Amino acid sequence: MSDTDTCLAAVRAEIAKAVKASRRNPDDVALVAVTKQRSAAEIEPLLLAGLRDFGENRVNEAAEKWAPLRSRYPQVRLHMIGRLQSNKADDAVGLFDVIHSLDRRSLLDALVAAGEKAGRYPAVYVQVNIGAEEQKGGVAVDDLPAFLDAVRASPLPLTGLMAMPPHGKQPGPYFALLAELARRHGVDGLSMGMSGDYPVAVMLGATALRIGSALFDD
Repeated sequence: MSDTDTCLAAVRAEIAKAVKASRRNPDDVALVAVTKQRSAAEIEPLLLAGLRDFGENRVNEAAEKWAPLRSRYPQVRLHMIGRLQSNKADDAVGLFDVIHSLDRRSLLDALVAAGEKAGRYPAVYVQVNIGAEEQKGGVAVDDLPAFLDAVRASPLPLTGLMAMPPHGKQPGPYFALLAELARRHGVDGLSMGMSGDYPVAVMLGATALRIGSALFDD
């Protein structure tokens, strides 16, 4: 068994344990392999193991890397997990199937315009700044209802909410807050949980886990 296979098996085992403990349906929790700054040679073992959801945080890097990989693995779904500049909306709409970082009206408008030109609309998560951190992207909690209304009025499919807890703090209360916001606003999807905290995220309702370093033995 390769190092990648060993890491993937360990991650899947942890997810399964958390799913069982929280009495959830395992089909409701998706593993998005974060492959930013990873080479095609590093990614291919995950593709051979059956993973089809992959996250990138830079449009140009993803376009260059995934063009040849997608020709061999056409069922891949690419997820944009990094902060997206509005001037990259055309490229992002053409490349990504899901965008996890919709966080402002200017980006919403740019994605809608790009979708109209391309004839396709990626699914979106609205990023919430649950820690009220000035340096981090995301819609403020108080502004979330109006922003969700704007997304729902657009042709972009609203998949759910996304958030990253403040660094160095226990993630559980922040994941619980995001889950409560989703319930309050009638949203099903929760993109939360990374390599250091994904079991907690599963316990608190995550439906998409963005896991990178744990899959590569970093």
